[in-house]
Amino acid sequence: MRIEHAAIWTADLEGLRQFYMRYFDAVSGQRYENNTKGFSSYFLAFDSGCRLEVMKMEAVSERPGERELQYLGFAHLAFSVGSEDEVVELTERLRADGFNVVSEPRRTGDGYFESCVLDPDGNRVEITA
Repeated sequence: MRIEHAAIWTADLEGLRQFYMRYFDAVSGQRYENNTKGFSSYFLAFDSGCRLEVMKMEAVSERPGERELQYLGFAHLAFSVGSEDEVVELTERLRADGFNVVSEPRRTGDGYFESCVLDPDGNRVEITA
């Protein structure tokens, strides 16, 4: 058994799609539209076979609170980029492009070398070696 895909609601479908394509090499499928429900989405595929669905529907509201705070529910996505140098490099690239780095590259207690950034919607994205 395997997880087929995960999904994220967004108010900016094209912006979130471009983020994952630009920084995490996602390949986008075609846009799906359901005009009756006011719903649209893309499936984004990654080299590992994992997919992420980014979705937009006007009836979905933003979660309350500060984006940098943890909250119950979805915690983060984690992408393995291959090496510690690549973790540092991608973290710095995202910072230079104006994204919020909430956790600097470091070795964690469970043995990962990782950093954490916020995507355009404030979702936590871990970058690991």
